[in-house]
Amino acid sequence: MTPDRLAALVDVGLLAQALLGALAVLFAVVVPRRVRNAASGSALVAVGVAGAITGVAALLGAPAAGLRIPLALPLAGPMDPMLLAPDRLGAVFMAIAGMVVALSALFGIGYAHGAAASRTGWTAFAVFAVGLQFVPAAADAVTFLLAWELMAGGSTVLLLADHAVREPVRRATLWYAVMTHLSFLLLLTGFGILAAAAGGTSWATMAGAGLGGPVAGVAFVLLTAGFATKAGLVPVHVWLPRAHPEAPSHMSAAMSAAMVKMGVYGIMMVVLRLLPEGPRWWAVLLIALGAGSALYGILQASVQSDLKRLLAYSTTENVGLVVAAVGIGVLLRDSGQDGVAGVAFLAALLLAVSHAAFKTVLFLGAGSVLHATGERDLDLLGGLASRMPWTATAFGIGAMGAAALPVTSGFVAEWALLQALVHADARADRLVAVVMPVTMAVVALTVGLGLLTFVKALGIGFLARPRTRAAADAHEAGITMRAALAVGSLLVLALGLAPGPVSVALAGAVPAGGVSTVAGTGLVLDAVGVVLHPVGLTLLLLAILVPLVVVNVVLARRHPRRDVGLAWGSGGERTSPRMEYNATSYAEPLVRVFGSSLQATRSVEVVRHEQSPLLVSQVAFTQETVDVVEERIYLPAARRAERFGDLARTVQNGSIHRYVGFSFAALVVVLVVLALW
Repeated sequence: MTPDRLAALVDVGLLAQALLGALAVLFAVVVPRRVRNAASGSALVAVGVAGAITGVAALLGAPAAGLRIPLALPLAGPMDPMLLAPDRLGAVFMAIAGMVVALSALFGIGYAHGAAASRTGWTAFAVFAVGLQFVPAAADAVTFLLAWELMAGGSTVLLLADHAVREPVRRATLWYAVMTHLSFLLLLTGFGILAAAAGGTSWATMAGAGLGGPVAGVAFVLLTAGFATKAGLVPVHVWLPRAHPEAPSHMSAAMSAAMVKMGVYGIMMVVLRLLPEGPRWWAVLLIALGAGSALYGILQASVQSDLKRLLAYSTTENVGLVVAAVGIGVLLRDSGQDGVAGVAFLAALLLAVSHAAFKTVLFLGAGSVLHATGERDLDLLGGLASRMPWTATAFGIGAMGAAALPVTSGFVAEWALLQALVHADARADRLVAVVMPVTMAVVALTVGLGLLTFVKALGIGFLARPRTRAAADAHEAGITMRAALAVGSLLVLALGLAPGPVSVALAGAVPAGGVSTVAGTGLVLDAVGVVLHPVGLTLLLLAILVPLVVVNVVLARRHPRRDVGLAWGSGGERTSPRMEYNATSYAEPLVRVFGSSLQATRSVEVVRHEQSPLLVSQVAFTQETVDVVEERIYLPAARRAERFGDLARTVQNGSIHRYVGFSFAALVVVLVVLALW
C-alpha cells in the first residue's frame, strides 16, 4: 500500500474509532444485561483493532490530514478546531493502546461481572478506550488535555466498580483521583507556559518556536512531573500499586500496559519534538528518575505475595527502564554520539512495545486465576498448571518476557538497551563516563531481581501442590478469555522471534538510523555494529533443551517414581503443601538483604498445648513490607494537612462579624496591592 493510501486510511481510522466508541456506549446503555458483555465488548474490540490499524498506518504512511472536530467555544484560539493527526511517534503509542484495548475488551467479555458489567462499567470502559487512543493522536495541547481527561475520568469510574463490596477499592480510587488530578494540573501549567511563549497551542507552533532558557526549563520540569505521575515513576508512583490490584483485571491490564505509556509518550514528545535543545541536566534527571524507579519497583515486586500488586510494582520497574533509555538517548545526543543515541531511543520504543505485550498477558492471566479461584495471594495458590493449562502457558510466556529471557520481546528490548550502554564512548565526556556504568549496574540488578520475581510468581502460583481448596477446585477460563491470552502470548513470542521488521518500523518514529533486518527476521544495528539472529538463538536453545527433556523422559520411564512414607528425614514424601516453599519464604533472603529499604515487619505467634507449655500446637508467622516512599513522604504530609484543616475549622465559628472583618481586610489588601502596582 502506498504512503498516500496509508494516510487516507489514518483519516478513516480516526473517524471509525470515534463512531465505534459511540456505538459501544450505545450498546452499554440499551442492550439487555444478558448480552451486554458480548455487545459492548465486541464493539470495544473493534475500537482497539481500529486504533492499532490506524497507528500502524500512521507509522508507515505519509502525514495524514487528520480528523478536525469543531469547538463550540474558542478554547484553542479564534474558533480553531480540535485536530487529531498522529505523527509517527504518536502512531507507535496509538498502536500500543489499540492492541491492549482490543485484548482487554475481548477478555472482559467473559470476565466482566458485577458493577464492571453494568451500564456504567462498560460506558466508562468505552470512554477510557477512546480517550486513551486519542491522546497520542492529538496535534495540539487542547485536544491532548481533553483526551487525557476522558482517559482519566473513564478509568476512575471503572476503578470504583467494586467499591460497594471491598473497602480497599475506595482508598485506592481516592489515591488515584488525587494523583491523576495532580498530573492534569501540572500538564495544564506546563503546556500553558509553552503556549504563551510560542503563541499557539499546536505541537508544530511550539516546536517551531525554538524555546529555551528559564521558560523551557520550568515547562520541562512541570511536564516531566505531570507525565511521570501518570507513568508511575518513583516518587509519584504511590497510586499504581493501590489502583492496579483493585481494578477489574481487564481494566488493570489496560491501565498497566497502555495508560502508563501515555506518560512515556509525553516525556518523549517533550524531549524529541517540543523542546529538543534542552540542557544536559534534563537527561540526568530522566536517567535518575528511570533508573531509580526501575530498581525500587522490582525490589518491591520481588517481595510481594499479592499477584496483582507484584505486577503493579513490576510496571514501575518496566516504565523506569523506558524513561532511563530516553534519558540515555538525550545525553548521548547532546554529547555528539547520534548513532548510539538512536539505538537508545529505539530501545525505549522496543521496551514500551514489549511491556505492553507481556504485561497485558500477565494481568489477564492474573484475572483468569482470580476468576477461577477467588484468590490472588500466591501463598494460597499452587497446582494451577494442571487445572488451568491455557492460563499457565500464557502466564509462563508473559513471565519469560518480563524476565527478559531469549525468544521473547523482553529479551530483544533489553538487549538493545544494553547495546546503547556498552557502546557509548565515555572517553571524551566525563558525564557519560560516570552515568553509563552506574546505569548498566542498575539494569543488571533489575534483570536479576526480575528473574527471581517471575520465577516466584510462576513457580509458587502454578506449580507444586494446591495450598487451598479454592486452588484445588480451579477451572480453566472461558473461550474469549483464553483467546485474549493466546493472542497476547503470540505477540510476546512474535516480537522476540522477528525483531527486525518491528525495529525498522519503530526506527522511523525516533532519530535512529542504520536499523535493518537480516535473514528476514534478524536485527542489525549499524551504529554499534551488532547483529541479533533470533532464529539462530532459538535453534541453540532447542539444541540444549531437547536432549535434556529426552534424557529426563527416558530416565523417568526406566525408574518410575516410588512414594515413600518416612516419618523423619529429608528423603521423606512431602505429604502436605505446607512443607513446600511459598511466596513469603521464597522472598525471605531478599527481605533480609534489602531490609532497610523494604522496612519489613515480622510477627510470630506461638500457641502452646493446653496440657504442657513445652509442647507447641501451632505457629503463625506473618511478614509485611511497606512502601517506604508512601510511609515517609505521603502519609506524614497527609497527616500535617489534616491537622492544618482542623485548625482552619476554628476560623469558621459562625460569627457574621468575623466574616465581614475578613472581607474588609481582603478588600484593603487588594487596594494596597493595586496602588503599589
